[in-house]
Amino acid sequence: MVDIKHQNNAIADFIFQLRKERNLSFADLEELTGVSRGVLHKIEIGETKHPEYKTVKAISPVLLVPYFQVIEGYIENENRVDTLLEILADIITREETCSLAPKVALRLLESPNKGTEVSLERLFNFTQSMKNDSLKVALFEVIIQYSRGHGVMVYLAKGMLQKYLIERLDFKRLEQTYQKGQEILYYTDFLSREEKITFYFRMSLHAHNTKKYKDCIKLCNEGINLENRDTELKARAYLAMINSYSHLKHYDTVERYLDVFERFEYDFVAEAAKITRAITKARKKEYDIAVPLLRSYMNELSSKYKISVATELIEIYLQTKDMKSIAELLEREREFLPKNPESPHTNYGIGVYYRQKGAYQLEIGTVYEGIQSFVLSMHAFGKINETKEREVCMNQIFTYFLKSNKQLDLQYVRMLKEVYNIY
Repeated sequence: MVDIKHQNNAIADFIFQLRKERNLSFADLEELTGVSRGVLHKIEIGETKHPEYKTVKAISPVLLVPYFQVIEGYIENENRVDTLLEILADIITREETCSLAPKVALRLLESPNKGTEVSLERLFNFTQSMKNDSLKVALFEVIIQYSRGHGVMVYLAKGMLQKYLIERLDFKRLEQTYQKGQEILYYTDFLSREEKITFYFRMSLHAHNTKKYKDCIKLCNEGINLENRDTELKARAYLAMINSYSHLKHYDTVERYLDVFERFEYDFVAEAAKITRAITKARKKEYDIAVPLLRSYMNELSSKYKISVATELIEIYLQTKDMKSIAELLEREREFLPKNPESPHTNYGIGVYYRQKGAYQLEIGTVYEGIQSFVLSMHAFGKINETKEREVCMNQIFTYFLKSNKQLDLQYVRMLKEVYNIY
């Protein structure tokens, strides 16, 4: 390839290289690009220092360098916010240039042509409208770092919130993303009322899913104090708070709050209230009330709740040594076992079910099947990074072999080691 002509103008260099390499006239290049020969000539000789972006886009397909390199050079001298936004919108649609998005975003924020807050607002609104979550996270990180460095607390808080709302959906990083969410608690004064409501309720659900039950209750109450409407998010956070009280064994409080929860007019409320009341009776060891209710709900409730009903019934049967009822329930596994679990709660329920099934199978002497069930349990817990629950599975297995004086066959050890090292 021939030497470059202008050290300070990448587009001029690229045009010069192309013409000399391919022996093209400006007329030839005009025909190839649709850009007039006069414009092309001015760019090459350096008279036009920084051509319009639309001109660069028209020329770039015929150049001898990748589009990534063309854009990377172009943005170094671009200060117009509108143009940088146009470039950003373009490059995020191309696989070969999308990695440039953070660099373009930072260039936009550093533009001297607009005030810092105006540029932050425009970039923030643009980022919110995007569909690619991984790119959104990268751009929100640019907003966060720039806002922090320039003391713009509003967009620091907004950027942190939006990044958290995306990252919290990664079930395998629930603990890490919860810690990031907690950082936002220091900046809530800079969020709007609606943003605060969203944050407190989403964080309360997150706290419940990571077993931080006291945090869940506190965060939910913060949201309730702000939200005077009966929204679906409020109802779901309310249910998480009720379940947190249940885990803390405050069963009278559970039943009191259920009376309030039942007033929400959403499809999931009636079924959720029914099963929660039945489970509360079970936790209070009022089995004479709980068992008939749970049995009836196995037939009445929609499929998404049946795994919770099943695990609660099996837990009662294990406590009462009712092996016959467990066997009958296991025969109905296809009815209640979710095929495509999507939430941490559902994956957790599957993990509990297989652990219970494994305990039952060991109890009746079907050791190989029992180990297999524990392996499936650990797989389910691994999907939501429940390390402690997987350790409970291992402890139950080893306790069984210690008490029974049986040898832990090598094939079992290999099976357990394999699944334990996956996560």
